[in-house]
Amino acid sequence: MSKITNAHVLECITEMRAATKARKFTQTVELQISLKDYDPQKDKRFVGTVRLPNVPRPKMKICLIADQKHADEAAAAGLDVEVTSLDNLKKFNKDKKLVKRWAKKFFLLLATDSLVKKIPVVLGPVLSRIGKFPQPVTHNEPLTKKIDDVRGAVKWQLKKVTNLNVAAGNETMTDEELRQNIVMALNFLASLLKKGWHNLKAIHIKETMGKAVKVL
Repeated sequence: MSKITNAHVLECITEMRAATKARKFTQTVELQISLKDYDPQKDKRFVGTVRLPNVPRPKMKICLIADQKHADEAAAAGLDVEVTSLDNLKKFNKDKKLVKRWAKKFFLLLATDSLVKKIPVVLGPVLSRIGKFPQPVTHNEPLTKKIDDVRGAVKWQLKKVTNLNVAAGNETMTDEELRQNIVMALNFLASLLKKGWHNLKAIHIKETMGKAVKVL
């Protein structure tokens, strides 16, 4: 059962906005979590992704390694993604530094599913090593939906530390849209934890350049 109420989350959002100065860019609303009674060395490391009701990062930089059909679909839909081909990636000649520099320009890489197996042949093992191996996309699902789903998702993953941080929204959203995203993200995280809400030590929200506000 959730330890926080919708009304309390809305109060925290109001407090967060009051504590943040306007900037010349759209600030992200971050959800910062500290866990308790978790030992990353002994406990099973969880990972899970949930699609939020409102897209938190509409400007997320994505590159699509596309076949001709996907390239045409992306162009026709006017998608705000960079599109490249497998042939174009051959110019890197498997140079690790060049591949890494290119991949790190993007938050995420996608690739037409039929090309996925060929990517390591063209680029080498670098993408896997830096955690940037492309997610496959099929022709059975509209690209527009896939891009929206990717930009609207948050991923909770326990690694070596018990502090977690995800983008739950941005400052252009209404308070209610932020509340929906924050509550869904927290409930999903609790579902991944062995003792649910009991494993949540502290919850803070903050805008990129603002002060953190304690929710729990």
